[in-house]
Amino acid sequence: MKILATTFFALFLGALTYAQTGQLTGVVLDSESNLALPGATVQVEGTTFGTSANQFGEFRLAGLPAGEHVLVVSYIGYQTAEIDFAIEAFQTTAIEVVLESGILTGEEVVVLGVGLRGQAAALNQQRANANITNVVASDQVGRFPDANVGDALKRIPGITTQVDQGEARFGLIRGTAPRLNSVTINGERIPSAEAEDRTVQLDLVPADMIQSIEVNKAVTPDMDADAIGASVNLITRAAPNGLRVSGTLGSGYNFLRDEPIYLGSVVVGNRFADGKLGVIVSGSIHDHKLGSHNYEGEWDGGELDEFQIRLYELQRIRRSVSTTIDYNFNENNSITFKALYNHRDDWENRFRVDFDRFDDQGNGTALARIQRETKGGVGNDRVDYRRLEDQRAMAYSLAGQHVTSSGIEVDWVGAYAKASEKRPNERYIAFESADEVLIAFDPSNTKFPVIEEQSFDGGNMELDEITEERQYTEDIDKSFRLNLELPVGEYASYLKAGASFKQKDKLRDNDFFEYSPIGSLEDELATMASAGSIDKTLSDYEAGNYKSGNFVSERLLGDLDLQNSSLFEKEAVYDEYFADNFEATETVVGGYAMTNYAFNDRFSVIAGVRLEATEIDYTGNQLVLDEDGDFDEAASREGISNTESYNNVMPGLHARFAVDANTVIRAAWTNTIARPNYYDLVPYRAVNREDNELGEGNPLLEPTTSMNFDFMAERYFSNVGLISGGVFFKSLQNYIYVFEDKDYVDAVTGNTFDSRFQPKNGDDATLFGAEIAIQRQLDFLPGALSNLGIYLNYTYVTSSADGIRNEDGEVRTDLDLPGTAENTLNASLSYEDAKFSARLSLNYTTDYIDEIGEDASFDRYYDEQTFVDANAAYAITSKLRFFVEANNLTNQPLRFYQGSQDFTMQSEYYSYRMNAGLKFDF
Repeated sequence: MKILATTFFALFLGALTYAQTGQLTGVVLDSESNLALPGATVQVEGTTFGTSANQFGEFRLAGLPAGEHVLVVSYIGYQTAEIDFAIEAFQTTAIEVVLESGILTGEEVVVLGVGLRGQAAALNQQRANANITNVVASDQVGRFPDANVGDALKRIPGITTQVDQGEARFGLIRGTAPRLNSVTINGERIPSAEAEDRTVQLDLVPADMIQSIEVNKAVTPDMDADAIGASVNLITRAAPNGLRVSGTLGSGYNFLRDEPIYLGSVVVGNRFADGKLGVIVSGSIHDHKLGSHNYEGEWDGGELDEFQIRLYELQRIRRSVSTTIDYNFNENNSITFKALYNHRDDWENRFRVDFDRFDDQGNGTALARIQRETKGGVGNDRVDYRRLEDQRAMAYSLAGQHVTSSGIEVDWVGAYAKASEKRPNERYIAFESADEVLIAFDPSNTKFPVIEEQSFDGGNMELDEITEERQYTEDIDKSFRLNLELPVGEYASYLKAGASFKQKDKLRDNDFFEYSPIGSLEDELATMASAGSIDKTLSDYEAGNYKSGNFVSERLLGDLDLQNSSLFEKEAVYDEYFADNFEATETVVGGYAMTNYAFNDRFSVIAGVRLEATEIDYTGNQLVLDEDGDFDEAASREGISNTESYNNVMPGLHARFAVDANTVIRAAWTNTIARPNYYDLVPYRAVNREDNELGEGNPLLEPTTSMNFDFMAERYFSNVGLISGGVFFKSLQNYIYVFEDKDYVDAVTGNTFDSRFQPKNGDDATLFGAEIAIQRQLDFLPGALSNLGIYLNYTYVTSSADGIRNEDGEVRTDLDLPGTAENTLNASLSYEDAKFSARLSLNYTTDYIDEIGEDASFDRYYDEQTFVDANAAYAITSKLRFFVEANNLTNQPLRFYQGSQDFTMQSEYYSYRMNAGLKFDF
């Protein structure tokens, strides 16, 4: 706290030195679109005063001597402008700078195309940033066929994604798992709708709702420190400086489902009250009927234990609305309200056939048990016989920006954010073979085992169970932060200090019931023959020559009146939910002090320290199943609570050296953390006396910490391009994995369990990586070839984790951190002239360990993946463009394997999809 107090005192003293000077504020705009130009370089000619425009194109220079001056403003891809202005003591001068698009080629000025303007905005902002970042502007996102933020992120160096139903959902950055990264909206952390962990579902946010994406790979002390891999900041749209109406209207086709896709978005913004009031409203909708063809296997000692064939049929509707309202009282005082609401509904039916207990007959056949299960929901208008996953995320903030007469900048923001996931009436009905069934069986090809039922006998498939589950997860964040910044010295140097408060309230509230039919309904549902079935076998099953076979229909399942006690007996299945439910409160109080000191107009240093004090208060339950596997009500109990706290001190140092105006070298030493997953901290106990196993949470888990070293060199091209290269190293302590204790003596009961499962801290881990990136217009080529452009980036990462033990207590060696993909490659070839643009894109990631098992043969790996996408557009007029885009042209499956690449755990195919439509911008 002494550091913070000293910094605040320095702010006060420094303010006195600025009392006899004036200030300059302004905004830099594009002359054609009237949109802001973030990252513009602003320099007062003949002085040491200079800065860069922020993400909204705004800049401020304090401490300027009174008199006449000339402001020089430059921007990659635009013509440099010089503006005369005057400063008066104790006064603030406001100006507006308008830049003309154009690249000087010889004696000719070549105007930037629509696509290159977005790239220029991103590169200028990235060049201006003090820390190591990657920036993607909304116009640049639009150059790729990416529907959600996750798909857009995978184009950035060092980032790979995990997919759900063919869409990018979770981001892995620089070889680190999603838990080790953070996602924020306008600088505030997004709560997670995931029930157990902190990962944010990136497919919840449409790409067209974001103004820019900023990936901070080396965080500064004024940022939250929970970003070992990186912090991804999603910046929502700001009000334009004049009327703007833009949007998209289109449709598409999913080739796996043979169903249409509908999409649309609109953005309307303007300024009112002589420019003081700015309002922008955005809306987006994406309605997609999709699905997947899937098979899954479980292996033990190289032998197939279980095999499933799955057919998914989904409809995913993603809706999003956002607004930003800002009011400028004067040049020194403004407030901004931001709101973003995202709502995604997934309606799903799943048809699964499960083969196990194989008895190999030695002639290409086997006897096996078969279970056939239908998944769905109730038959009302909202659910429509499908399982509904209703996921919502909202973020609201009110922020103020103020500058005192003495030059101190004060900004504050209060925020409220909530994420939730609701699954009402999730139903399953399963039938199991009464007698062993003869199947075709050849598991010798462990990637594509041969499994097929020889003939279907509905009379042999007896009712196994009917269940209904209700799930609800909620995560609420309330936060406030305050920052004080004082310009000191020359070259836009400043002192900065601040404090923050954040409270998180998280809960999971599930239940699960089994229903047994009685009376005449018991006979009707006794077998699949009496209940009736439909054949879901497809001739074009994408995952291979597998046959799904017969299932009870989703309509029969949804029409069952499960709450009618004259038709069904209802019984709670406690082992499915009792130990899973929890409530949690986390409070994080943070503070920091830092300086950004420029020694001259080329070399600057950020030095500072961040302190975060964390308190956690978690409540869970104890579940006890007796020797028969039944719920032991006397031994089970609710409301087991635990409170813990810890502090983290995280210094940081960043250096930036500009070799020249377009060549920048950066280096950073930072310290960051990743807090444990929510459920890992819950003080729950799950005792299974029938299997003699124990599962426990671990409230004493320590957060994973990391010391990070980064180096990056960048060369920017005047024709809107970049070549960069860098290396990074991370030294992690206390990473977390699930440990299995054999023959564990329970400290609570004194009983000995065959196995005890509990998350634990490992020892140390290290991670090293290197990345290169090239963005370049090939305008040196002759004729039409000069319209070609390339976008390339490659990342290499290697890691090593120590202290992970197998089921026998032996320390495992040569083990990577989960999420470390050794190679990631993005490659794109584009063409753009005055009317037509086209792009072919490739994204490749090698395989990596995803989950550590009890030994190497049970480790789960995410297999390599190669995605190829294409898109094109034609300008009908300067305001209206026709577009077409195609995704997953390689029909890349999601594939997990167990231990060795030969043993398939899951292989899921999505086929291709296409969209076409119109984009307008007035």
